[in-house]
Amino acid sequence: MAQPLTNRQREVYEFTRDKIQNRGFGPTVREISEAFGIKSPNGVICHLKALEKKGLILREPNKSRAITLTGETSASTIPLAGRVAAGSLHQAIEDLDQVDLNELFNHRGCYLLRISGDSMIEAHIADGDMVVVEPRAEAKNGEMVVAETQDGNATLKYWFKEERRIRLQPANSQMNPIYVDQATVNGVVVGVIRCL
Repeated sequence: MAQPLTNRQREVYEFTRDKIQNRGFGPTVREISEAFGIKSPNGVICHLKALEKKGLILREPNKSRAITLTGETSASTIPLAGRVAAGSLHQAIEDLDQVDLNELFNHRGCYLLRISGDSMIEAHIADGDMVVVEPRAEAKNGEMVVAETQDGNATLKYWFKEERRIRLQPANSQMNPIYVDQATVNGVVVGVIRCL
């Protein structure tokens, strides 16, 4: 890093890093503003631009939560060791290769969230699994999203914008949908990693 951080830049960076690592997505300008008592959105944007210039974050323009960290990503390749049958018995075939997860997801700014609970079990997403989320502020009806309600709670559900409300539909026939007047889309699920 060419230039040292100011105290406020360090605080904003640590706040942003904490949100990305523990919540799965970055804070909005408003959240940063409220956390540090910065009255002007331009003041927050100046700090974010400085962090970007100093190589600590990347920002995608015109997206409220499109902040990613640089230099803290883990290895993005997983060894592909071959094939094995899931039907009748066949000899396992070794074929060492690498699968680059960046090619699949990271170019879209995707992030992972670990699932807690069983509201999406009928979509084959169980407690402890991880979903790959593409940051987006809009979704089509029927897409699986990370939605945030007015009270700041986030949930993974199917998104349905109805005439006068939003229906957040679980994939569990034992659970009822959640109906809200307003909610925001933080991202759309584009992949699932099953954790056994």
